[in-house]
Amino acid sequence: MTSVPLSPVSHAPALPQVMVRRQTASGRIAMVLFLLAVVALAAMPWWAKTGTIRMVLELCCYIAVAQMWNMLAGYAGLVSVGQQAFMGAAGYALFVLAQTFGVNPFLAIFIALLVPAFLAVPCYMLLHRLDGPYFAIGTWVVAEVFRLVASNMGFLNAGAGMSLNVMKEYSLLERNIAMSLLCALMILLTIGGSYWFLRSRYGLALIAMRDNPVAAASQGVNVPRLRFMIYIAAAVGCGLAGAVYSMAQLRINPPSAFDPMWANVAIFIVMVGGIASIEGVLIGSLIYFIADRWFGQYGASYFVVLGVMTVFVALYARGGIWGAVSKRWDVHWFPIRRHLIYKTEERP
Repeated sequence: MTSVPLSPVSHAPALPQVMVRRQTASGRIAMVLFLLAVVALAAMPWWAKTGTIRMVLELCCYIAVAQMWNMLAGYAGLVSVGQQAFMGAAGYALFVLAQTFGVNPFLAIFIALLVPAFLAVPCYMLLHRLDGPYFAIGTWVVAEVFRLVASNMGFLNAGAGMSLNVMKEYSLLERNIAMSLLCALMILLTIGGSYWFLRSRYGLALIAMRDNPVAAASQGVNVPRLRFMIYIAAAVGCGLAGAVYSMAQLRINPPSAFDPMWANVAIFIVMVGGIASIEGVLIGSLIYFIADRWFGQYGASYFVVLGVMTVFVALYARGGIWGAVSKRWDVHWFPIRRHLIYKTEERP
């Protein structure tokens, strides 16, 4: 039996290798700047005056509440106009813990977050069957119920409100240090936490759910559970902002604690800056903060202009300012997309 010599094997065509790129040069630069900003917030008592710290704290509260609303509406598809319910609940919990039970007010902020987390569970169980505008109306009704309950509870001093007199025990420097650290923590948790979540596998599922909930569910995404998680996280995030803001004001009452203006501010910031993007929240917050400082004295006329601007953006520029920028230049400060990069190698 003779063997037949085999002809040499020719080179096979090049095989593509796929690599997933999740970070960009602009993203790395933005991450460094973000961390520097957090450090600068924490160090405010050593470079900023008390008035500046209060203004920065207010801006940080805008950013936190807007980002929580962005996670709800921009990714989970839950349009809420009642997140002030959890802001007021956490604010009142802080005052009761600190003023009535003598808990350290700075520690009480974190204990108070258990209240919006606890209240968000039955609220979601009640509201999750509603869809679209009915869900939005339901969240507003829940916030009004919270306000009415607080207005009629003698334990909370009813409509007269409460004052945080225990803050007199701390010096101005101590309060400034605490507020600065809380600002840094609030931005780190809301912006940094959202960015980390969106880059995780849950974030990938959330983005898929945002694009098409039915298709995402068909691929194994547990849409109801993910929406529940986002709703609870948004309630806690708004509660943190509400507690910090109320502490800075040193007084709380039902109209201020459950002020629907917070929902209006969040909607304006996200819609104008760019929905479903962290960059849009930062841009929109700066726009609102500056506009409020320059034109807030005009009262109702000023709010009418903001409302018209929001409607205009919703109709003709749904991606907001950041949407227009990202279409023109492929630059992302907080990249969450996964880009496939193909490489080729010769196989012998």
